[in-house]
Amino acid sequence: MKLHPLHPASWVLDQLRDHYRQIIDLLAFTRSSTLVLAARPGSEPVVVKAGFGSNHVLEALPVDEQKAAYGFYWYQQMTPAERGLARADFRYERDLTRAGSGAPHVVPLLDEGSYDQFDWYTMPHYPGGNLRTLIDTEPRTTRIATCLPVLADAAEGLNELHQRGIVHRDVYQENILTSEGRGYITDLGAARHSQSPRGPAHRGPEVHWPPEYQRDYANATTAADVFSLAVLTYRVLFADLPRLDGPAHQDGLPRALIDVVRAALAYAPASRLTMPDLRDALRAATHPRTKEDSDRIIHMT
Repeated sequence: MKLHPLHPASWVLDQLRDHYRQIIDLLAFTRSSTLVLAARPGSEPVVVKAGFGSNHVLEALPVDEQKAAYGFYWYQQMTPAERGLARADFRYERDLTRAGSGAPHVVPLLDEGSYDQFDWYTMPHYPGGNLRTLIDTEPRTTRIATCLPVLADAAEGLNELHQRGIVHRDVYQENILTSEGRGYITDLGAARHSQSPRGPAHRGPEVHWPPEYQRDYANATTAADVFSLAVLTYRVLFADLPRLDGPAHQDGLPRALIDVVRAALAYAPASRLTMPDLRDALRAATHPRTKEDSDRIIHMT
């Protein structure tokens, strides 16, 4: 692919061509990283995540050349000190991604390397998109039955990460990739190892984040991931955000799963159910015991 010569990602792509001769597409370009679809001769395409971005954003370029740019003005680049911190953060993310590799339903690290000014690693490419893509494109009559297995897989992947001492801390629709009806957790950029605080003291609010992020984000536990995945499950079930006055139950929806989701949305982390509890409830709703249960789930509205 060819980018406008002023595009800040052009330099990153030029560096990556040393390892990946075919640059297929620029998937995302943010302040701290660049995601590229690339391939070596005779090999399947992979996603390369490079720890180099810019808070430059693009102005007066064609839409197809403004890949994932935020805004429409030129801003000052990161300082050398900021760049150093961003590189340390990326290496931390890469270490956690490597530690999570091999866990079921977690996107693995395939390869990695470094240049003078940035580091990179690769992941498999999932052309099916993510949970948001699935929700937006799946017909309303089959959306729930299609999404529940993906959410169950995500719960399995998150539980495996938790067993390895990793708290994801950014579970939302774009970070659950899909392929052939299965779900895979990705993007450990906000994750932390459970033995070491990471990040600012306070973050939020955002709709998929638990309330404790506003008090002690740096030490958020696995209960935070339970809350966030419960938010996504609620949205799939009710096509709405969780509300205190929302429906307790709804005809045609799996009652047991709704009860578990509500318990997983408890305000206090210690009051929530665990990720295995949520996973098991999602699996049970995905694999109903009777044909009547199966027909009801398939035709949920």
